Amino acid sequence: MKQHQKMLLGIVIGTVAGIAANLLVGGAPWLDWVVTNVTSLVGQLFLRLLLMLVVPLLFAALVTGVCELDLRSIGRLGVRTLGYTVVISSIAVLIGLFLVNTLKPGTRLSEEAIAALVQKGSVVKAAPAPSADSVPGLILSMVPTNPIKAAADGDMIALIVFSLISGVGLMVTDTPGSRHLKETILGLYDVLMTLIDGVLRLAPIGVGALLFSVTARLGFGILVQVASFVGVVLLALGLHMFVVYSLSVRFLGGRNPIAFFRDCRLAIVTAFSTASSSATLPTALKVAEENLKLPRNVSRFVLTAGSAMNQNGTALFEGVTVLFLAQVFGVELSLANQAVVMFICVLAGIGTAGVPAGSIPVIAMILGMFKIPPEGLGLILGVDRFLDMCRTTLNVTGDLAAAVYVARGEPAPENQTPPVPARSESSVS
Repeated sequence: MKQHQKMLLGIVIGTVAGIAANLLVGGAPWLDWVVTNVTSLVGQLFLRLLLMLVVPLLFAALVTGVCELDLRSIGRLGVRTLGYTVVISSIAVLIGLFLVNTLKPGTRLSEEAIAALVQKGSVVKAAPAPSADSVPGLILSMVPTNPIKAAADGDMIALIVFSLISGVGLMVTDTPGSRHLKETILGLYDVLMTLIDGVLRLAPIGVGALLFSVTARLGFGILVQVASFVGVVLLALGLHMFVVYSLSVRFLGGRNPIAFFRDCRLAIVTAFSTASSSATLPTALKVAEENLKLPRNVSRFVLTAGSAMNQNGTALFEGVTVLFLAQVFGVELSLANQAVVMFICVLAGIGTAGVPAGSIPVIAMILGMFKIPPEGLGLILGVDRFLDMCRTTLNVTGDLAAAVYVARGEPAPENQTPPVPARSESSVS
């Protein structure tokens, strides 16, 4: 069996077993013990093994990718990546806002369901609201005073800036020592990719354990309670993934969308199972270079930056959630207020941590800005893990779609085979 098929099998077995356990013996003490001490432990170990490799891989991939560019290419790649991110994220939020305003899922929830699901004692700590000098503060925060501390704190944007600067310095320095350092970092990248192959062999077990833990505790009953909200989120995510990304890949990337999604299967399944863009970065890099045949300097640059900045699914989810909770509690948001929500969601999608539930504090901050009761997040927390898996899938697919767009027209390095040209529909089995 291929790797993605093994992971899909793990997803099916873990989900079915979890639902069966929830229906048959839900609430039994021994089931709670198994979930806490066995399946959750196995799943979290798998996630930690992936996350352990993210920081060194991000540094090594970005430095080696920049070393193969020239100064003009860096500026061009940066502008194209950022421009693509802003435009596609804006489209994602607009799709979400349009569907919420049209379908009005927040008006369909009964008072009994709200009372049962809202947990007033579990309000999430909100992210700090943007201040008047937030733009200068954002720019300053992008340049770390201590890159090691930034890496330890999970400040991926600061780490990306440090890696870019290091790559540029290594590119313009031609000494025996710098050439040796370049080879050393390239060797580090090769070792990390070997370790990733080993970790992915454990993926079916880790994925099955994660999904068993979620479904055994919650079942699908909670999805029924907030089915309208879940349905709108899934509809918006599906439209963006299969319509917007397909158009982007076809017309901006010059590739066959069907072939693109087929080649990205392993990254898509990994993203869905881990619910973490950061944890999926190693697999996305592997897919970009081995399946999509993208120039490695472009794929390393775009995907490492995209794992922290190109969060289309996160931006969409935040916008939908804010408007949904506003409808639940009867808070009217004007078009101007919705435009502010959209702007914040796009910016938050660039700065939100690529880890499970990383968007929840940002949503809490936006709710506070518009006087929407923050305890409404209790409605979301019960289904957030499932929706996080779905939006992370969109985020990672968006990173690969962005890499395809940016790679088009970029010359491939002399020592690498150029990207595979677009295939016709008739060539797809």
